[in-house]
Amino acid sequence: MAKQNGKVLNFVAWLTGVLVSLSVGFSMIDGILSLPSWLGGGVLAMLVGWVVVITTLLSVVLAVIKN
Repeated sequence: MAKQNGKVLNFVAWLTGVLVSLSVGFSMIDGILSLPSWLGGGVLAMLVGWVVVITTLLSVVLAVIKN
């Protein structure tokens, strides 16, 4: 029973991380979240947002393939 609860909690934690990563990535792409101008501003934030979204989706695909 304890191992089953551990698997469920691990899945919930993983799913939460995926959803948060996608939320932050899409917020950066849409311009809701941005970087200060001395760090590159909105253009760099948009590029970083795409990197976050693509790597998150890639990790989801790899996790599904692994299991």
